[in-house]
Amino acid sequence: MSAPRPHPGLFITFEGIDGSGKSTQARLLADTLRAQGHTVILTREPGGSPGAEEIRTLVLQGDPDRWSAETELLLFTAARRDHLERVIWPALAAGQIVICDRFADSTRMYQGRTGLRSRVDALHDLMIGMEPDLTLLVDMDPEASLSRAKARATEEERFEDFGLPLQCQMREDFLALSREFSARFSVIQGNQSIEKVALDISQTVLEHLEASAS
Repeated sequence: MSAPRPHPGLFITFEGIDGSGKSTQARLLADTLRAQGHTVILTREPGGSPGAEEIRTLVLQGDPDRWSAETELLLFTAARRDHLERVIWPALAAGQIVICDRFADSTRMYQGRTGLRSRVDALHDLMIGMEPDLTLLVDMDPEASLSRAKARATEEERFEDFGLPLQCQMREDFLALSREFSARFSVIQGNQSIEKVALDISQTVLEHLEASAS
């Protein structure tokens, strides 16, 4: 029997490098779970609440060197706290399933990459204080994912503009993080068709739901 969750809902996060397809897969999972009768909140980070969406514009647009890593960390944490208070915690308390496209693991990777991991974790413990029930890491070849991300041609390409070296580093770091938090991480192979990736994800989530109900 799995340990009881601190809330009646289920908190699922998607992680992965830019262009890995996690946003599409988060949406498909939400559709699948709703079709099964679950109440699902689909959200994202940075963002997910009005105040956090304003911060999203600040951190994802502009020159790659617009902010220092320390400033980014504070901005992302502020956005996450507002998102938790206004969206995630109320939904989980109501017994709903929350699917979030990125969460604290992305901050550990992107803002922690410059030697700030200990500060990331300390601030997380102080201001956030929770981890997802299940994290789905969509693992994909960095070159292919970066090409896909750049093809979107949106204004939110500040991290993509760091180029392939950052994507390669982030992939390795995400895989290392999946081993560090192996109890909640499930690595999904993203170098497959969208349908096959979605099937792998839905099967993983179904198994988790069955285990948590037992």
